[in-house]
Amino acid sequence: MQWPTHEVSNQAPDLHDYNLYTTDLALVAGVQREQAGWHEQDLIRYGAELGMRQTLQLGQLANHHLPELHTHDRVGHRIDTVEFHPSWHQLLAMQRRENLHAMPWSQARTGVHVARTATYYLQAQVESGSLCPTTMTFAAIPLLQQEPALFAALEAKLFAREHDPRDLPWAQKHSMLIGMGMTEKQGGSDVRSNTTVARAVHGSGRGAEYALTGHKWFFSAPMCDAHLVLARTEIGLSCFFVPRWRPDGSRNAVLIQRLKDKLGNRSNSSSEVEFQDACGVMVGEEGRGIPTIIEMANHTRLDCVIGSAGLMRNALVQAIHHARHRNAFGHPLAEQPLMRNVLSDLALESEAATLLMLRLARAADASRDTPDDLLERAWRRILTPAAKFWICKRTLEFSGECMEVWGGNGYIENAPMARMYREAPVNSIWEGSGNVMCLDVLRAIERETEGFALLLQDLHDTAGTHAGLRALVATLRSDLALPPPQQEMQARRFAQRLVLAAQASLMLQHAPASVAEAFIASRIDAECGRVFGTLPAAALQHDMLARAWPA
Repeated sequence: MQWPTHEVSNQAPDLHDYNLYTTDLALVAGVQREQAGWHEQDLIRYGAELGMRQTLQLGQLANHHLPELHTHDRVGHRIDTVEFHPSWHQLLAMQRRENLHAMPWSQARTGVHVARTATYYLQAQVESGSLCPTTMTFAAIPLLQQEPALFAALEAKLFAREHDPRDLPWAQKHSMLIGMGMTEKQGGSDVRSNTTVARAVHGSGRGAEYALTGHKWFFSAPMCDAHLVLARTEIGLSCFFVPRWRPDGSRNAVLIQRLKDKLGNRSNSSSEVEFQDACGVMVGEEGRGIPTIIEMANHTRLDCVIGSAGLMRNALVQAIHHARHRNAFGHPLAEQPLMRNVLSDLALESEAATLLMLRLARAADASRDTPDDLLERAWRRILTPAAKFWICKRTLEFSGECMEVWGGNGYIENAPMARMYREAPVNSIWEGSGNVMCLDVLRAIERETEGFALLLQDLHDTAGTHAGLRALVATLRSDLALPPPQQEMQARRFAQRLVLAAQASLMLQHAPASVAEAFIASRIDAECGRVFGTLPAAALQHDMLARAWPA
């Protein structure tokens, strides 16, 4: 239909029916380099499926039709169920089919963490909220594997590749999902202040049954079949496996008080719950709940890095696509010098995030293949929280800049940019905010002194003749000579420098020389990087954009 007043023109078409994997040159090269080439055909297939119009619409539907809490049935029975739109379950079924919940634990192959990381990164470009239960299940499996009797009962359900949305006791289902419940009203990140108590019912200690009474202020994905929960015994905080249903087939006393009304991540239900003598089984040693669950948190933090890098990639592609199709002042936006600067700067940031994500995945593979490799352990234990701080934080500004490329069209909820912008903060907050991550970096360095020395030497050697990069690495050494109070005060500055040095090193090794040079020059220059679009040279920007998103 033609409007009587005007013709609709100069609007960028929706982006769909493209392959998310084959169009990402940095990812394709990284998968091969990091020994996950055996998974490439699956990535090509899945990249095409994720880019289809109908797949992208699943993400839109899951965020339009939000989860609904039903505390009671029609006649008054307490049921505590959350109802989801079918699109949510379709997204979870796709993730389950691709083994995102268990790939490294169910198959011992070289590069398997890298293979999962690449797949998860592609999935994050479609919808973020449905990643939460998948991530928590993935992170819970290695913890549960340390409990032989419990894991023997759960293994088939955890490794199953079929999503089962039914609200039944886990033993009656084809598969299961695991959630987490740690924070309480009074403490937040300070879980040592938790007040939920656990009373021994049958025996005591590891593997024994307890009754939990208390609450959780953030209880992620309450429809998971079980949650790992922190509660206090007489000895101290301990970790418990708390199922939705009791062994006798009755509903467990985990009462959902309400769902959180969140800024973003809205397709995923986050809740407040109360425990009224809820049945739980102790996992790990009594009184050591925090060390027990911390390894699970480390896995979720890597997924925060991957998810944020995926958001960056999606926002970048949408921005470049729009700029190539939108004309202003007589020329396509993408051909205008200042816009080219902005897009090129964003492309550098996205590629550096992708390279760091893949390098951390390689370190995760090394934790199984070469557990005594101190350098790899330093990458995993020191760089993971640093990357979680930096990449998740940069995603906020990054997604806002990409939305601005769209102008007013980007600020509209039925376009993709607004949802990405609202998604961006969650990974920076979830599983440890910026301050928590930076302090974890300092603590990890104290524990991995020898490994950190090897890491600094590796960064110094890679820097070669780059005076600015060598100076940045030298500053990292001098920062650690400060008294502890000053170290803590400057922990964010230190983590920022560490990640930039690591990203610069990776760009030097794996990106085209011209792209690496542009990244290092801009990120070390104090006048650049405060906002995107401040690159000093224009000669390579056409090449940068062609690399980031092939026309």
